[in-house]
Amino acid sequence: MSPSESILLYQAPDGQTQLNVHLDHETVWLTQAQMAELFGRERSVIGKHLRTIFQTGELPEESNVQKMPIAFSDKPVRVYNLDVIISVGYRVNSIKGTQFRQWATNVLRQYLVRGFALNEQRLRESTRQLADLKRLVQLQSEVAANQELTSDESNALLRVLGDYARALDVLDQYDHQRLRVRGTASEEPFELTYEAGLEAVDSLRIQFGGSALFGREKDASFQSSVRSIYQSFDGEDLYPSVEEKAANLLYFVVKNHSFSDGNKRIAAFLFVWFLDRNRCLYHSDGTRRLADNALVALTLLIAESKPEDKDTMVTLVVNLINQDN
Repeated sequence: MSPSESILLYQAPDGQTQLNVHLDHETVWLTQAQMAELFGRERSVIGKHLRTIFQTGELPEESNVQKMPIAFSDKPVRVYNLDVIISVGYRVNSIKGTQFRQWATNVLRQYLVRGFALNEQRLRESTRQLADLKRLVQLQSEVAANQELTSDESNALLRVLGDYARALDVLDQYDHQRLRVRGTASEEPFELTYEAGLEAVDSLRIQFGGSALFGREKDASFQSSVRSIYQSFDGEDLYPSVEEKAANLLYFVVKNHSFSDGNKRIAAFLFVWFLDRNRCLYHSDGTRRLADNALVALTLLIAESKPEDKDTMVTLVVNLINQDN
């Protein structure tokens, strides 16, 4: 067993199912036999669902399956991570799958916090970053408590936190004990205007059925949000890069609640639309810098965050969409 690997006991709320669960690489792992016990189905049924999940491309097999040595077995056994377990759970018993996801999410959150608590002395020069991480973990918990999340959205939250957590090893080398913006684009072929933003919102309204409330302005705060990303002080832009402008646009539109309906959807759309118009949404190979589920996760985190978390939220977004990703 590697240093990062642990074995935890899972007991179902009804007390009828107990499993030894492997915790490794920031996820949990179960065998086919354990999934059969967890969901109360024959192992052949679990195997059929696994084949469907991998054959249809819902999840890639190579990154979601490992071979691990198991007690009383003379050869390694195939184990499946939380993404796979939840996908099987939705097919055979969503209630038990949801119960296990909630337990596993809580375990992983504690694992993240505990892991960084152990590194606090080594990262003593990065106290602010560590506090930011703990606040993000807390926000993840608040989002989970206040929102009905799909399994993809819940997993995306954990992946966002995991990506930010791993970056702390680099962040502690930065000056001034703060997360520094880097790897951003300074060229801006597109400048957002209030009028262009409203036209984009109108196109989105049609996509969502043309509701009269969707995208209807309640006040002048949307115009203020657009102006705010182009603020300057002493002749210098406060947000000099495309990524910083985009991150602040996402934050302002979510937080200002400028519209009668659709504020989070509008904010997320304008965010990716702004990046795309400034040629910063895609890598050179055509892949997106930020996956859809991660965008959902970030938007929810911002919505649940407190005003004093603004710098943390914005800098997190920038570091997840910059050119280093």
